[in-house]
Amino acid sequence: MRVNSAMKISATIITYNEERNIARAIESLRCSDEILVVDSGSTDRTIEIAEKLGARIVDHPFKGYAEQKNYAAEQAENDWILSIDADESLSEGLEGEILQVKKNGPEYDAYTMPRLAQYLGRWILHSGWHPDRKVRLYDRRRARWAGEFVHESVQVDGRVGHFRSNLLHFTCDSLSEHLRTMDRYTTLAAEQVVSQGGKIGWSKLLLDPPWTFFKTYVVDRGFLDGAEGLAIAYMAAIYNFLKYAKARFMS
Repeated sequence: MRVNSAMKISATIITYNEERNIARAIESLRCSDEILVVDSGSTDRTIEIAEKLGARIVDHPFKGYAEQKNYAAEQAENDWILSIDADESLSEGLEGEILQVKKNGPEYDAYTMPRLAQYLGRWILHSGWHPDRKVRLYDRRRARWAGEFVHESVQVDGRVGHFRSNLLHFTCDSLSEHLRTMDRYTTLAAEQVVSQGGKIGWSKLLLDPPWTFFKTYVVDRGFLDGAEGLAIAYMAAIYNFLKYAKARFMS
């Protein structure tokens, strides 16, 4: 067991036009010793709000999610990084668990935390969305972000521990917002498919979307999430169709 009573944490957030979310994210980071916001040219009040709440701001052009988050970690004052997105925040329970690690010293090189998403105003407990564990607290000397296009994740060269309490994720407030977000992410996902050299046959377009709906709504028990679960299943099917359709036209 490695004990370091002087453990200090730098919280990092990458942003672009996040004035709706940034205050909630920063205010949840009381367990950190530094809050660093890496912004890629926001034109709204993101920077103004973040500065008022005591965050240090660094401007850096966006070249991909993993690259941006690694850049943020490199600019931090401390080796321990707590990386959250602007639409996320720590629950009180998670904050307490992190403070306990700071007090006792870390036993691991990184820690996962379950992520609980709010969608259309409802907390989603099924549909394949929970517990959705993510590594978000890590020693930058032993871990870094990977993923060229989308769905970036932290790759750890060492031992990984697990928190019990949730990281809260505030997703879409409306179906229109979900569709706008999905258009952007399916383009990135399609670029990833093309870069990997995968051939997009008709089976991907015809069979994957209905299977995705069935898996999300039935296998992953999305029906227990009510009308919101039904919307998630339909949107997941549409996401898969758009991803492969865009990839087919790109290649």
